[in-house]
Formats: sequence, structure tokens, C-alpha cells
Amino acid sequence: MTRLLFIGMLVCVSIGAWAEDLKLTVPEMEPKLTLGQPIKSAPTSSLTTVKEENNHWTWLKSREHVKPYKFMDDMTFVGIPLFIAGWAIKGDKAMFRVNNKEGKKNTQLLTDFKTSIDDYTQYFGPAMTIGLKLGGVEGRSDWGRLFASAAMSYGIMAAVVNGIKYTAKEMRPDGSQANSWPSGHTATSFVGATLLHKEYGLTRSPWYSIAGYGVATATGVMRVLNNRHWVSDVMSGAGIGIISTELGYALGDLIFKGRGLIRNELQMEWENPSFFSINMGYGVGHNNIDFTGENIQDMEKYIPIMGEEPNSDMITFRSPTVVDAEGAYFFNKYIGIGGRFRVRAMSAKSFGQYADISSVDAAIGWLGMVGNVYLNFNQVAALGLMTGDRPVTEMRGIVNSDHLTEFTASVGMYFNVPITPRFSVGTKLLIGRSFNQDLDIDAFAAGNVTHINYDMKISNGAIATKSDGTPDITLYPPDVSGSWSDTWDYLTIAAKSTTSYGTGLSFTYHYKSNFSWRLFCDYDYTRKRFDMTVDPYHYLRKALSPEAYGLVSNPLTSKNSTLLDPVIYRRKQTMHYFTLGLSFMVNL
Repeated sequence: MTRLLFIGMLVCVSIGAWAEDLKLTVPEMEPKLTLGQPIKSAPTSSLTTVKEENNHWTWLKSREHVKPYKFMDDMTFVGIPLFIAGWAIKGDKAMFRVNNKEGKKNTQLLTDFKTSIDDYTQYFGPAMTIGLKLGGVEGRSDWGRLFASAAMSYGIMAAVVNGIKYTAKEMRPDGSQANSWPSGHTATSFVGATLLHKEYGLTRSPWYSIAGYGVATATGVMRVLNNRHWVSDVMSGAGIGIISTELGYALGDLIFKGRGLIRNELQMEWENPSFFSINMGYGVGHNNIDFTGENIQDMEKYIPIMGEEPNSDMITFRSPTVVDAEGAYFFNKYIGIGGRFRVRAMSAKSFGQYADISSVDAAIGWLGMVGNVYLNFNQVAALGLMTGDRPVTEMRGIVNSDHLTEFTASVGMYFNVPITPRFSVGTKLLIGRSFNQDLDIDAFAAGNVTHINYDMKISNGAIATKSDGTPDITLYPPDVSGSWSDTWDYLTIAAKSTTSYGTGLSFTYHYKSNFSWRLFCDYDYTRKRFDMTVDPYHYLRKALSPEAYGLVSNPLTSKNSTLLDPVIYRRKQTMHYFTLGLSFMVNL
């Protein structure tokens, strides 16, 4: 019994000790987040971490372990040289002749090329950024910090652009307003592109940056093609857009510090210099085309008219706008292969003696060709052939394209020499093929169909001659019968496709692990055949009755009948293209 009592006591003590060990202690709960693991406890208002799967509408929330950005830690200052380059070339303006269109007098040359796409592409960057964020794709910032940085970026840009516009008072190419420099559309587009670059290009994929800056560059080019801006306006606008966004984000980093940050920048290996880039440049050097009488096809027909000394006419061009897409794969740090697609657009400063279409009829009277029907000027005037109501009452030019645009696709070898961990020097040797879009000016004319009454003496089956050897023709005051109008190809300049050779020197700054900026000077060589066709008197086919046109087009009765046909010039010319520019590069 005693033994059983002792055993029972031991069991009770053991149970008590075991029960003491089973006492439940509730530990303190501290919410922590490890990337990739969901939080199981419900977040509270004081919680500063967010779930990756459910952060669409958070405001100034941050991820743990995301490194805060320091003030100006993320600035490249690349917008400054772009702005200065635009300012430096601001004086190169096209001195276009008058294009008498829709009642406008003494304005710059107008072009019928118009597109409104650039009114929408300027907003591509913010639309992509907001769309990605709404779709749940995390970027650099939370909603609050993103909106604040964007608002400051656009605010700085708007203040700078409008402050310069209405101080410089630069006239637009189309003569519409004196607020051309810098380009607001381009600045807006590059603010959006830099937003997309900072939010997603630096943190998710460099191809977001390529898309943003590619569309922004296209917007600037369209502003030039629309005849709304000079090249200098676009370059300065791009610089302002980039530097404004960098300042906006720098202020955001200063104000918010570590709040509202979701992701840090990607860290990539850039020892290998393989790249894809978008380049924007400005052409320098002589690019004019000098057509002379020696270049006229069938010159022997014109010698009696033009004399032994042929006339010459130079088509002068503004410095071209150059845009590239370029990429190369490097086998090591020094040698690679790649290619480049280049678009070079040269707009004409002058079309020589053919530019002022509105004065063609004034230069030859209303029908100067009639004066060549072996009559002198006084006889033409006496017959009433100089009155202004027939046969031409209106004449003007329609510029379909005032650009010679060259498209060149090239391949070749690329070379790179590292100087420091962040700076390198490069060059290349390229060969390719270039194709051209024509410069094209149409003309419009209207008036009254005119019939010229005349008597012609025939002798022995041929036109009789007077004592001075001229045809014996008597003209009478003309008759008017109905109205006419005509639109035709007045002037075209085309170039044949040809082989192109290129090289260049570049300086690259690696400002991020996978992004670089590059300054370059390229040289391209090609030998082209240019064809210029001029047809100034095409309207006479409709302005005159068939009998009257036969009179002025017959070489037996008209001194200058040959000039009624289109004049074709053809010449070969060596073109030396130099391009200074800036590249935005993604290191692959």
C-alpha cells in the first residue's frame, strides 16, 4: 500500500510539472514581409509594407528593403547638351519663298503634308505608365509618389517652355505664330518618355524605355515634317523634357525619401557592350544640289533657246534631321557586328528659280508663250493679250513634300575601347543601301479657256514668210469660251537607290547598369543620281483651245515651243554627310 501511495504521488507531481510545461504563451506579433511571401495578417494604417499582389490603390506605401534614393542621385543631365545644341543651331532657318495659298501673302512656304498623330503620341509615356500600373505591374513608385513626381516634372517643363516661347518669340516655319522655340509637343513627349523610363525601364525591362523614347523621337520628327517646328525647336524641347523629369524626380526623392518606393533599379552586367539604341542627330556640311544646263536631257533642243552658255540652278537645303535605330552584338569587350536603320530628312531652303510658282504667269505675261509666236511685246499688248482676266486668273503652288528623305539600312563591324569603368570610345565600319522619297511640288492654276484667232498664209504647202524671214501670221484679239482649272506635277526631285558607306566616332557614358548615353559624330558617303523634272507650262493645254495650243506649240510658228514640254535635269553627285547626335542606349 505504501508503495502504491508513493507511486501515485510521483504520478501527480509529474502531471503537475507536465501541465506547467503546457502553459500557452502568446508571443508578440510583428508584421514582416519577405519578398515573394504573402502577409497573413491584415494590414493596418500604420503598416508600411505592401503585398505585391494587392498594391494597386495604396498611397505612399513602401516595400521593405527598397533602398531610398538620394537627392539628385538619379540625374544624368543629358537634357542640357540637347537643349544647348538646339539653341546653337537656332539661327539656321529656311528662307522659303512665298506660297500663295488660301489668300496668305508673304509667309513662309506652306506644305500640304499634315498629320495629327503627334497631338496624341505626345501622351504615350504617361498613358503607358498609368496603364501598366492599373494592370498591376509594379514600377518604381507607389501612386502618391508617382503623381507627385509627374506633377512636378510637367510643371517645371511647362514653366520653362512657355517662359522661353514668349520671350524668344521665334516664328514658326509656317509663319502662323511667333512661339516656335522650343517645341512644346516634343517637351511633353519626352517628359512622358522619361516617366516611363524611370518607373519601368529602370526597374522592369529596358524595352519600356526604348518604346517611350522611340515614340517621343517620332513625335519630334513629325513636328518638323508638319512644318510646325524647326529642328532646333525639337532638340531643345527634348532636352527640356528630359531635364524637367529628372528634376521632378529629384525633388520627389528629397521630399518623400523612402516613402512610396516599390522597386529599385535592375542590376545588370554591362561589361559586354552589346546594345540597342535610338539616335537623334543634326546634319552638318554641304548638301546642296547644283543643276546646270549641261545636266538637261536632250540639250541640243534647248541650245537655240538658252544660248551656248547653259543656265545653272542650285537647289539649297537646310541641315537635315537624322533619326536612327541601331544595335550591335559584341563577341567581347572590343569587337562586334551590328546594323543601323537611318532616316535623313533634308528640307529645301530654295527651289531656285522654280520656287515662286505664283509669279510664273507674271514673268511671262498672262500668256508669254503667245509672245513667242514671232510677234514683239508691243504687238501682243496691242492685241489685248495682256489683260488679267484670261486665260490665267489664279496660280499657286501645292507642296506635297519639301523634303528629300533618305532611308538607309546598313550592316558592319563595331568596335569599342573602354577608357574607364563608365566611359568608352567606339567606332564602326558600315555598308548599306539607301532609298529616297521625292521632293514633290504640284501647281494649281485656273482661268478662262482662250481661243486665239489668226490668219496664216500658206505658200507651196508651207507657211509663208515675211520679208524678215518670220512666218506670215496675223493674230486677232482672243475669244473666251468657258473656264478651266488644272493641277499637275510642277517640280519633282528624285534620287536613285545607291550603295552607302559609313563610319563614325562615339563617346559612351554608362550611367546605369543597363543604360547609357552616347555622343556621336558619323560620316556617310554615297554617290547619287538626282533627277529633277520641271513642267511650268503644263496649264496651257487646258488654258488654250486646241487650235490656239497648236499655234504656240508648233516649232514652225513659235520660237520657244520646246519649253512647253517638261524639262528633265539629270546629274550624279557625291554626297558627304556628317551627323552630330545623341543616342539613348540599352545595354543588352
